[in-house]
Amino acid sequence: MMKVAKGKKIVVFLDYDGTLSPIVDDPNSAFMSDEMRAAVREVAKCFPTAIISGRSREKVKEFVQLSNVYYAGSHGMDIMAPPRPAVVMDKKGTEVLFQPAKSFLPAIQKILTELEEETAKIKGAMVEDNRFCVSVHFRHVKDEDYQILEEKVRSVLENYAGFHLCWGKKVMEIRPTIEWDKGHAVEYFLETLGLSNSDVLPVYIGEDRTDEDAFKVIQRRGQGYPIIVTSIPKDTKASYSLIDPSEVLTFLLRLARWRKSSSSSRSLNQIWGVVN
Repeated sequence: MMKVAKGKKIVVFLDYDGTLSPIVDDPNSAFMSDEMRAAVREVAKCFPTAIISGRSREKVKEFVQLSNVYYAGSHGMDIMAPPRPAVVMDKKGTEVLFQPAKSFLPAIQKILTELEEETAKIKGAMVEDNRFCVSVHFRHVKDEDYQILEEKVRSVLENYAGFHLCWGKKVMEIRPTIEWDKGHAVEYFLETLGLSNSDVLPVYIGEDRTDEDAFKVIQRRGQGYPIIVTSIPKDTKASYSLIDPSEVLTFLLRLARWRKSSSSSRSLNQIWGVVN
């Protein structure tokens, strides 16, 4: 990778759960370690870095607590990125919000309320508001209760056109039916960062099924590094793998160390506007 990257611009994309933090029983306790936060901070000093998560943008930002990275929540449907025409400036006037599913928000709030009511009596079920999608976690639901839970989720979904049901690791998600996913978010970031040309090597690290859309985008570009985080063999569009977040940590530290030891790091930092 280091040989190929010489003379090229690297941009880093990271999933959160299972990549920067371990998968835990309680989604509200998926904290990243101080060591991982420090590693991401160092990588972001060297390369444009974005975190693309299925969680709400606000929630993942609370977990990460870094100001030198870009954030995309709800599987890329809620993006904070550099300015671009036809999008709305934020209060600071430095970045913009891009929300392609904004018109769905009223319906999403209704779905959220109905799901909370319908699943309240199913022990172990947890409904999470991820702004532009609603997640129903069933990690602690008994096997005999899962079918009931799925039926309740589907019954709520039947009342709302324009939404569909997806599955992740021990989670069902109701999302707006629009042509937008993590792969589109990667393309959006590359364009807004001015890094969509052939001299750019995107690195994407993720472990979820939804990260496959981003892997496909990098594969289609013909250059870059789609990296899956998994300890078992999987059918994936990724070309490389890391076993767990501890290996992600090592990878990020080595990547930052390599850039800092490179004689071209200063000029690239000046080009990208990165402040040490």
